[in-house]
Amino acid sequence: MTQRFTDNETPMTPETYAELRAIAARYPEARSGLLPMLHLVQSVEGRVTPEGIQACAEVLDISAAEVSGVATFYTMYKRKSVGDYLVGVCTNTLCAVMGGDLIFDRLKEHLDVGNDETSEDGKITLEHIECNAACDYAPVMMVNWEFMDNQTPDSAVKAVDDLRAGKDVHSTRGPKLCTWKQAERVLAGFPDDLADEGPAAGPASLVGLEIARANGWTAPTRAVGSLDGPESKVEAVEQADTSRAESETKVEDK
Repeated sequence: MTQRFTDNETPMTPETYAELRAIAARYPEARSGLLPMLHLVQSVEGRVTPEGIQACAEVLDISAAEVSGVATFYTMYKRKSVGDYLVGVCTNTLCAVMGGDLIFDRLKEHLDVGNDETSEDGKITLEHIECNAACDYAPVMMVNWEFMDNQTPDSAVKAVDDLRAGKDVHSTRGPKLCTWKQAERVLAGFPDDLADEGPAAGPASLVGLEIARANGWTAPTRAVGSLDGPESKVEAVEQADTSRAESETKVEDK
């Protein structure tokens, strides 16, 4: 278990192997624990290393190729080292229109890095990301998966400079920012007891709810046991196929 495939890294410890097994044991099917196991590997190794892949494969009794296939499918798993803080700038449609592209370009220039590159001091890894599901706070930046809302080029630069200087920086709707490795450990399922820091939702996210309450709107109710749709998956498929056939028939008749 101590064989190394890469240089300048500390062998994974027995404690890490024990935690990998503990994650796998949470699930009826052990391989369902692969995603948090890979996060644990990143919290220790700083990325998904060949050693981490092999360790997950050993614990789950699957091939390294199967683990690697998962690790390369999801963008949250990194194959090269990440800095202390992973800064992601949303450049999807709304954030881009609201200034996301300007923020990303400004940070690239300020940090002297390109996309998915790390600053020379090893502190900041910058990447552009697709939708953060926070359009009501566009443009949005994330640091180690914590929200930094309503950003501007200047505020984004200040945030990364404060992080590089070792100052405390708080996310907009969450706790004080921790390092990327610490955040990865949380994603592996080992809580840091900071889940209740910061608001669960901000005012912009609750506008619709407040309008509904002001107008007395409620969601439609359904009587217990009532079924508006098909009673089984088979029936649903049959109905879908019939509907399609009927629509095609009408087109041909015309």
